[in-house]
Amino acid sequence: MSTINVRRKTLVSIAADPNSSAVSFAGKTPDLSAVYGTNCFNESIQRERLPEKVFESLQETIRSSKQLDAGIAETVAKVMLDWAIERGATHFTHWFQPMTGSTAEKHDCFVTPVNGGKSVTRFSGSELIRGEPDASSFPSGGLRATFEARGYTAWDPSSPAFILRHKNGSTLVIPTIFVSWTGEALDMRTPLLRSMSALEKHALRVLKLFGNKDSKRVFSTVGAEQEYFLIDRRLAALRPDLLVTGRTLFGAKPPKGQELEDNYFGSIPERVLGFMTELEYELVLLGIPVRTRHNEVAPAQFELAPFFEPANLASDHQMIIMQLLRTIATRHGFHCLLHEKPFAGINGSGKHNNWSIMTDDGENLLDPGDTPHVNAQFLFFATAVLRAVHLHGDLLRMGVSGASNDHRLGANEAPPAIMSIFLGGALEDVFKQLAQGSATSSKKLLPIEIGVSNLPPISRHSADRNRTSPFAFTGNKFEFRAVGSSQNVARSTTILNMIVAESLDYMADRLESAIKGGKEFNTAVHELVSETIRQHEAVIYSGNCYSEEWKAEAKKRGLPNLITTVDCLPLINDPKSIALYEKYNVFSKSEADSRHEIYSENYIKTIHIEAESALEVAGTMILPAALNYKKTLRTAATTPAQEVLLTDLNNAIDTLIEQVRKLKKELTETPEGEVLKTATYYCKSILPTLQSLRATVDTLEELVDDDLWPLPTYTELLFSR
Repeated sequence: MSTINVRRKTLVSIAADPNSSAVSFAGKTPDLSAVYGTNCFNESIQRERLPEKVFESLQETIRSSKQLDAGIAETVAKVMLDWAIERGATHFTHWFQPMTGSTAEKHDCFVTPVNGGKSVTRFSGSELIRGEPDASSFPSGGLRATFEARGYTAWDPSSPAFILRHKNGSTLVIPTIFVSWTGEALDMRTPLLRSMSALEKHALRVLKLFGNKDSKRVFSTVGAEQEYFLIDRRLAALRPDLLVTGRTLFGAKPPKGQELEDNYFGSIPERVLGFMTELEYELVLLGIPVRTRHNEVAPAQFELAPFFEPANLASDHQMIIMQLLRTIATRHGFHCLLHEKPFAGINGSGKHNNWSIMTDDGENLLDPGDTPHVNAQFLFFATAVLRAVHLHGDLLRMGVSGASNDHRLGANEAPPAIMSIFLGGALEDVFKQLAQGSATSSKKLLPIEIGVSNLPPISRHSADRNRTSPFAFTGNKFEFRAVGSSQNVARSTTILNMIVAESLDYMADRLESAIKGGKEFNTAVHELVSETIRQHEAVIYSGNCYSEEWKAEAKKRGLPNLITTVDCLPLINDPKSIALYEKYNVFSKSEADSRHEIYSENYIKTIHIEAESALEVAGTMILPAALNYKKTLRTAATTPAQEVLLTDLNNAIDTLIEQVRKLKKELTETPEGEVLKTATYYCKSILPTLQSLRATVDTLEELVDDDLWPLPTYTELLFSR
């Protein structure tokens, strides 16, 4: 069958019945509150099923971050087994987050043979709290050699076990850390938990100085918005580049993209709404409520946002969300794209990390209240964040680095690589007053008068939004907008927790010293906050962060502009970074070195795969199509204008052949040895050639007869629903 027949038949089938390969959400829409968390072994289910003393011991472990009492493990495992079997589970798995950017699981069956040809179901306490997966086949950055295979998973009780349903059954999933035989962290969760402990320690120090004797725990919270694309699976199957790399390596600009700004918050297509309904139902069963859903800016782009949760739980839930996005999309005939920039020329996707700090008794430490100028405790914590981002903005940028996110950062839908803070008009005014001496007022914002008599006035937020800022204060939290849509939010949150812990540690030391020196508490706080703001106000910027003027201004202010991942890689195991990691027990030197190796290799491999995929598509699909069209055009061309068209086609074909040869040659000349040198080569040599090759292929797409073009176009991918 010819290419055109495949493309046309696919498009006709989508137009005739877009839902032909989808499933409907079964039955009536359920009462979500009635089924909320029923597939999660949460506190409510634990209270209902566990003996009282066992329940209290487990809750104390979770509340106090103490080691689990091994004596209760057997009871918890037995109760968990009975609950899981009732929910249809036949296997269990220790579920962890290796440094692949995804999750990992090995399923073990509950059924164990016994004498007489029979079997029993078993799940022991030791199986609950510890597993032993092969560690040699996961990225370790030199922490583990191939022949050193032993690694351990250990249950994290603060993240409840859950049931993951699939078409033919269910699995009991136990969230765990993943460490090597020698104790180094091989995962994303362990450093995140360490950073949360560091933040808690120094936040509690500050709270005690402010007279808070009630709060026993402090933790960071995260609400991570998730953007994604949905395209028809039948069209995705005709795009080898999309299937292999997650993005389109080629594709001419369509006649219509997002210019009319009509997709954002537009009516959600019925087929997509069916997908969203099933996704949200499965998430509610797991105790992951999705608060919002909507069309995003680009065609075929959507967003969901869950409620705020403790950072480690939010990280787990984000990984589950990404997994279910893919699997449920398939059931509805979609292919879900989580890549940061799957289509050139239109908005890519991010994962905004809405971050704050909470106490165990429900106080949001970044809530300014109605009069922030007299809210000394809030000003202290907010100033600590300001200082952290100014001093360690380069580490924040490193925490969101990666080959795929490089395509997005700095474009019109994403913040630039320069880390700055947007405070908003009211709070920035308070900070300016403090920098000049003292704050005497907070701006009172009048309601918005609509001018229609029967409509009530709308209360106004303390500040407008700045969607160009990478780190914006949004009422009672900071929104870190630079996180990539495919990234594990644990990585950026670990860095954020650590650098704020460092600032709180520094400021607590200063405050304690001033009080010991005889200064009155309120005076000492005021002077420290004012001085710190003056020292670090260069990071505050409320203008257009996309503008060239800001780049020049940021340079004057001494703010780093780390445009590519290669610029960020040296920071991972820089001596200054390692000193910070070790002081707050987030990474050891060997763990930092391993991350440098892993992220460098991942960058190299990602671009290498894209280059190989581009060569395959260009050489075996694009070039034959162009040559076939050349035959037709050579026969048909009878006028000078038609001859010009043939010349343009010939030039593009010749350029394509030259670029394919150049790319092949560059891949064979890749320098060996130190990974940073290789990564730099891929950034400076391979990527520019890939971009040039893309430009040529996109030119050919606009020249070659559509009947011969082998790839579904942007118009077809983005608008066939």
